[in-house]
Amino acid sequence: MTKQQNLTAINPEAVFKAEAAIPSDPLLDIVVNTFKALADPTRARILYALIKGPLCVRDLAILAQVSESAVSHQLRSLRDRHLVKPQRDGNVIYYSLKDPHVAVLFREAEFHADHVYQDLPNHPYTVP
Repeated sequence: MTKQQNLTAINPEAVFKAEAAIPSDPLLDIVVNTFKALADPTRARILYALIKGPLCVRDLAILAQVSESAVSHQLRSLRDRHLVKPQRDGNVIYYSLKDPHVAVLFREAEFHADHVYQDLPNHPYTVP
């Protein structure tokens, strides 16, 4: 990304604090790609289903209401983004979440959606 070298900050202290909060470019790329993966309804249904435990492609197709081929395509995308992992059991491959962070991301997104949907006031937020 090109930086705007010719701009002078109006509030340099605030800019300094905000800049410290922005992760490195490689980490930011992973964050952005994770949110891109979550931005598709079929992939979101698959991930929600996997929060409860491993499932095979056919069962995921039933839950996501799409074809097995479509689920396989979406699972490939989720694997590429390190969100799910496969495990073979005989002739069947089961998929599970690669780590529990996906469930936490969904829970936080649901809190946000609930506030938007119900037009709830903001509550105090502290930055970690």
